[in-house]
Amino acid sequence: MKYRDGSETHLGDRVKIKDGDAGVIIVSLDTDEYSADWPKEIWGKFKSGVIVRTDKGVLVRFDDPLPTELLDREPR
Repeated sequence: MKYRDGSETHLGDRVKIKDGDAGVIIVSLDTDEYSADWPKEIWGKFKSGVIVRTDKGVLVRFDDPLPTELLDREPR
């Protein structure tokens, strides 16, 4: 999955989604990345997209294109 600017999404990316909400990507299905708290066994039924945990604690699944922007990324 990619951001609107064409860059690839990754686990741990902090993102801004619609209505000014923000959160962190906890699962990136396209890159096969899963956080320890949200393993593949839980999300493996989905084939693409990302799961974002918002700052309010809500889990939101997005498919391409990701309607958001990258706010911060830990160095790889």
